[in-house]
Amino acid sequence: MALREYRPGERFPGVIGRTIDESSPAWPAPLRAKPGAPNVLFIVLDDVGFGQLGCYGGLSETPNLDRLAERGVRFNNMHTTALCSPTRACILTGRNSHSNGMAGITEVSTGYPGYNGLIPFANGFLSEMLLPHGYNTFAVGKWHLTPAEQVSAAGPYDRWPLGRGFERFYGFLGGDTHQYYPELVYDNHQVEPPGTPEEGYHLTVDLTDRAIEFIGSAHVVAPDKPFFLYFATGAMHAPHQVPKEWADKYAGRFDMGWEKAREEIFARQKQMGLLPQDAQLPAHDPDVPRWDSLGADEKRLCARMMEVFAGFLEHTDHQIGRLLGYLEQIGELDDTLVMLISDNGASAEGGPTGSINENKFFNFVPEDLEQNLAALPELGGPKYFNHYPWGWTWAGDTPFRRWKRETYRGGVADPFIVSWPKGIAARGELRHQYAHAIDMVPTVLDCLELEPPHAIRGVTQSPIEGVSFAHALDDGAAPSHHRTQYFEMIGHRALYHDGWRAVCPWPGTSFAEGLPFGTPMSREDLARIDTQGWELYHVAEDPTETRNLADTHRDKLIELITYWYVEAGRYQVLPIDGRGQQRFAEERPQLAPERSRYVYFPHLQSVPENVAVKVLNCAHSITARVTIPTGGAEGVLLCHGGNTGGYTFFVKDGHLHHAHNYVGDRILRVRSDRPVPQGEVELRFTFEPTGPAAMHEGKGTPGIARLFVDGQRVGQADYEVTIPIMIGLGGGLVCGRGSVSPIVDDYRGEFAFTGTLHEVVVEVGGEKPAEDDEAKMRQSLARQ
Repeated sequence: MALREYRPGERFPGVIGRTIDESSPAWPAPLRAKPGAPNVLFIVLDDVGFGQLGCYGGLSETPNLDRLAERGVRFNNMHTTALCSPTRACILTGRNSHSNGMAGITEVSTGYPGYNGLIPFANGFLSEMLLPHGYNTFAVGKWHLTPAEQVSAAGPYDRWPLGRGFERFYGFLGGDTHQYYPELVYDNHQVEPPGTPEEGYHLTVDLTDRAIEFIGSAHVVAPDKPFFLYFATGAMHAPHQVPKEWADKYAGRFDMGWEKAREEIFARQKQMGLLPQDAQLPAHDPDVPRWDSLGADEKRLCARMMEVFAGFLEHTDHQIGRLLGYLEQIGELDDTLVMLISDNGASAEGGPTGSINENKFFNFVPEDLEQNLAALPELGGPKYFNHYPWGWTWAGDTPFRRWKRETYRGGVADPFIVSWPKGIAARGELRHQYAHAIDMVPTVLDCLELEPPHAIRGVTQSPIEGVSFAHALDDGAAPSHHRTQYFEMIGHRALYHDGWRAVCPWPGTSFAEGLPFGTPMSREDLARIDTQGWELYHVAEDPTETRNLADTHRDKLIELITYWYVEAGRYQVLPIDGRGQQRFAEERPQLAPERSRYVYFPHLQSVPENVAVKVLNCAHSITARVTIPTGGAEGVLLCHGGNTGGYTFFVKDGHLHHAHNYVGDRILRVRSDRPVPQGEVELRFTFEPTGPAAMHEGKGTPGIARLFVDGQRVGQADYEVTIPIMIGLGGGLVCGRGSVSPIVDDYRGEFAFTGTLHEVVVEVGGEKPAEDDEAKMRQSLARQ
């Protein structure tokens, strides 16, 4: 007898008698995708400018992405929001960033609907839309869509990837992470990296392996079941880290400097047809030093930083090629709808000189040219958290003005490739239609012939705000259906409408020409810039925004400003908030109240930076209750941070130690003058401040560090300087073992405590630790 099935909710079609022999069965039908439903693959690059991929005129070799473009189409008119989390929310929901409550990154959320960092459940993710249609859903890589206060083991987990429709997740929840010592989450729990840099570990390779594993494991069981994979590598965000051989491939290629690189990229873009032949290159950016003004050593350092970035990009391209190659191997590539995009323009977080350790930048510690030159042989390796200077950012955004975080096209115009050989006839063609990241979801639904759901898990859904560009995939002459798009990022505004673009930069057209970044915008400021601060460009004829027509086309400008306010009212953009450090310091709901006593236990998950005890710039103590067995014990009691900065409290060679890694610059230490005894022992470290912090000089509170064993002092040292603002990148607080990224060279690996560690108590005394809200804002915006 044939198996009978019925859809859940329908009446049972079988027969139920008194006994089995007078009954006939029927089964609720399993959830199956429509026959022939294609796979969907979103590839999201991080901080890649319009002019950095090879197929967009860039000077890095990206053969796999170039081939992807040859198998589909490239857009030269795709736009994002200018910042990471807002764009990613647009990509996954099809709604605007403020409609998603994601006006900025979650670390700068405020108490207004468009800014609170909580993506509404009424704004379903594409993963949630495809699950009921029989899709597997996987997310691999960078997330950064969960409120910063909710990424610890305390949850809640409903805004983690598995809470938003993804069945599997492997990656990191924050804005960036170390490529050799990443902070990893597997589904809903933390895991350690499966290898070390000495063993050849690199995060992008690991993410690619995991993506292949997720797809392959499902495919061998159900080869006809389609998947949606959201693959967000975290590259090319800082740290720019890649095995040396990849960077060395580019030795000498950037010695010409960023001005000539920009000119070469511009010429390539015209040759490729990405720009009209009469397009003009904007003037030299006032924030970028002239290459010829640099000394020979500075040029050598800056060129090497770009070599590392170029190698990092090619390495990332190679890993994407492995993923695409696997899909081809299992016969799925031709029927996979691939969309590749960058989340914003190239990043300027490296500052004018570049940095070998961004933690110095966050802590106002000045760069030292001699130290940076000494780092050259290991730049790109696990020791440094490096980022290139502004000049290469400017070149990477060719042909546009400015960069990430600003709403000139350098911040919001991005590379975008679509490939689907089975569904798109076009091969290697360009598309000039206007598009925005919010258009990706409706285009996928259009290609899959699916309607947006009315409700997801009982929550009525908001309208999709993007516009499908599916009609343009096979028709390069088709009109653009996306006619109007607003932009707002930390007070920097713009609006596109039918080939015209109005831009209102805040707090100025550049750092050199404007007010300090993060300057609050008053009512008077808004009135002034709404009458005098807007610029107007006819981008249909002037795509690089070189001819400001605000004075000669005043009526058109007023029209676009009016449109901006209409869109702002429609999509929760108001109130306009140009604040910087004040926005970071906004009080937000917390899972637990602030306290002066924290108790930690060994071998639990690491505690993320934002919810760990804050010991900088204040008196504090760390007390460990341990049992030392016969023969002694060793290992880490408590540590926080990594090789870019942090502290560690540990036992080694029978002695008690505390070490403070000052932003990777130097190690301050105290060691007990006698061995740690056996049996039940109390081990204690105290820090007593002896002077004020000088935050903007990169100096935290100096103080006296003391060690105690069972209440008796056994060691003392002066810590003449400490980290002023932020513990090191790439490691949370860990109890009973070392962090993955080594804080000191005294030990390697976990160095887990071999005695019995009962608990570690950290007490913060005296006044609340001093903080610098401006610096906190800078670090949060850079780590996205």
